[in-house]
Amino acid sequence: MIEVILAVLSVSAAAGLRIALPLLMIGLLSGPQLWQQVPLLSAMSPSVVLGILVSWSFFELFVSKDRVGIRLVQILQLFCSPIVGGIMGVAIARAMDAPADLVALLAIISGLLALVLQLVQVGWFYRLRNGMPLWLLFIQDILCITLVLFALDAPKQGGLIAMLLLWFAIRSSKAWREWYRAQAHPRDRLRPRYGKQNPD
Repeated sequence: MIEVILAVLSVSAAAGLRIALPLLMIGLLSGPQLWQQVPLLSAMSPSVVLGILVSWSFFELFVSKDRVGIRLVQILQLFCSPIVGGIMGVAIARAMDAPADLVALLAIISGLLALVLQLVQVGWFYRLRNGMPLWLLFIQDILCITLVLFALDAPKQGGLIAMLLLWFAIRSSKAWREWYRAQAHPRDRLRPRYGKQNPD
């Protein structure tokens, strides 16, 4: 049971980095029949699902390397990440024969983790002002692929990486909060927006 949870955390972390790529990899590595067990995807034929995921994966991999393109990709990923995270959580949980009552809980956790990681990426994009460097985007692609492979073959390692990413997300949010409060006057640290009219 622990391995199922770790595998779900691993794929949900992958969904927090990219949307179509982890779904495509899971389908190719596990067989198109896996998509037939997944909500939404089971309503479409495997060939249609494959075509959509291949096109979307190329879009994510190549358009996201441009500053304007990454904004568009991040908007799509921000809204789709909890849905895809939940779908991938269901797919892995069912593939590993998890109890039916646990599948729903894992889907919720998976969707929330994917959303949190996606929010952190958006936050770093605006925090860095000039956007994310190209080398960091390539690391995200590699990490996404690695997490999917670990989820299928080494869930313990994949789950550990997912928990490290969650720890990084928590640390980032705390650092942003302290940085934001440090910009305010000492007497306004508890309400840093006081007296401001322009966006930060």
